Amino acid sequence: MTSTDPDDFTGYSPDTIAIAAGRPPRVPGGPVNTPVVFSSTFHAGTDVGYARTSVATWEAFEETLGLLEGGHCLSFASGLAALSAVLELVPTGGIVVAPDAAYSGTLARLDALQDASRVSVRRVDVADAEALRLACRGASVVIVESPTNPTMEICDLRALVEATRGSGALLVCDNTFATPMGQHPLALGADVALHSATKFISGHSDLLMGALVVTDAELHDSLRRIRNLTGGVPGPMETFLALRGLRTLPLRWRQAQANAMELARRLSAHPAVKRVRYPGLPTDPGHDIAAQQMDGFGAVLAIEPRASATAIDEMCGRTRLWVHATSLGGVESMLERRQRWADEPDTVPDALVRLTVGCEDVEDLWSDLSTALDTLLPR
Repeated sequence: MTSTDPDDFTGYSPDTIAIAAGRPPRVPGGPVNTPVVFSSTFHAGTDVGYARTSVATWEAFEETLGLLEGGHCLSFASGLAALSAVLELVPTGGIVVAPDAAYSGTLARLDALQDASRVSVRRVDVADAEALRLACRGASVVIVESPTNPTMEICDLRALVEATRGSGALLVCDNTFATPMGQHPLALGADVALHSATKFISGHSDLLMGALVVTDAELHDSLRRIRNLTGGVPGPMETFLALRGLRTLPLRWRQAQANAMELARRLSAHPAVKRVRYPGLPTDPGHDIAAQQMDGFGAVLAIEPRASATAIDEMCGRTRLWVHATSLGGVESMLERRQRWADEPDTVPDALVRLTVGCEDVEDLWSDLSTALDTLLPR
């Protein structure tokens, strides 16, 4: 068990909470870090008897992320396992509202449930506040991303909260891109903050994990029961590594975000780039709303080069420092044309390249990326 009471951190900054929360008791000779607990079962005498229910390593991670998000956290084996737990709350035939451009795994999971007549899905442009408001009528669960993956659209979360208030719909905000360093959906009125902890939370591209954070105790208990019954629990080693990564999130976030802002400015002037999608740019359609509801604009951006899909794929493969791979949120910078994946929604432009910016020197990143982009220019 961890030694800290959440009230102990009242008034502390996120930088301090990320480092100080989720620590074991301060006893002479005791460990500074919560140990990795490798056991499937436990001695009788407490309410914890089996590792599918709770493990001390989970509790340390959950305390820390919960404090950062302003709620109570549950950890899962992956982001999709966390999403699936939420979807278990939808009654058979219930309506789920989702973005028309979002993480392909989320959309594929919803499509599978709809094909099985388990739920009815309404897809909507989350940047269109009026269309989103209308889509929420009669919904059981509303799932949004802001910024969206990979099109970088911004949802007006305050307006959405007003649209769903009193309707009975559960509002879920995927906060993977923004992280608790950049946005607090629960404080804005959302019911659930969802994370793929695989990404920025863990920060080193070496594990799969997910998390849900809620403020309502009854909802927390319901989701915990679902996690226990469906078995979507994380491994102790993954959770230990995720917490270790979370300790440096504030530092990584600041460096990666500063890099992303500078690269977005430079990319806007590159002749091979038709469009830059990044809410930190004053010209971005979502800039004003993002500035109101976010603390910074994040470390992910997207570009649409003036070239064919084949040429763009070849360009991505020419970089030496940027890693041509999927996923995001690690200390290393990655890029890929998203439509190279068959399950990417048609709403994502064929030329769109997602750039997830890491913590390298920004001049090195720019030199590598601009050199690759130069190959797309007419000769």
